[in-house]
Amino acid sequence: MKMKRSAFIILTLALVVYLAGCGKKQKTLEEMQEPMSMEAMSALSSESKNAPEAKAPEQAAAASMAVTPQAAGMTAKLEPLPPSGPYKPSVIEIQTALKNSGYYTGKIDGKIGPRTKAAIAEFQKANGLKADGKVGPKTWAALSRHLNPAPAPGPRPSR
Repeated sequence: MKMKRSAFIILTLALVVYLAGCGKKQKTLEEMQEPMSMEAMSALSSESKNAPEAKAPEQAAAASMAVTPQAAGMTAKLEPLPPSGPYKPSVIEIQTALKNSGYYTGKIDGKIGPRTKAAIAEFQKANGLKADGKVGPKTWAALSRHLNPAPAPGPRPSR
């Protein structure tokens, strides 16, 4: 009987401790972070370049209480980052370049179908590229020259 009572008390205490710890909601990483404007990031960047390795506790406290552009009500337009890696053309650009180069006669519909793949492979063969029917960086480098056709020769306007 005494053993059952001890086990019951221990289990009850463990349950109380567990529930007390789970009752507090932890913030997710997104909730803890604030979005930063470009001005705030550049200010931090220039501040870290000019700052000594270690700050005194007073300086650290003052820096953490500094007014950010968001807190001051200022907003900035964020510029998109430049794309990483080679440019990936759209299917419409590929079909247009193929049509301008004379290898594609179908409709420019933005869909890679059997006609488009065959035209790509034919263009690749004619230009000494691996004829796999896929537009990679080398194929696009050759094909992109045909994206904007040269103006047709004709009479020049008189002055």
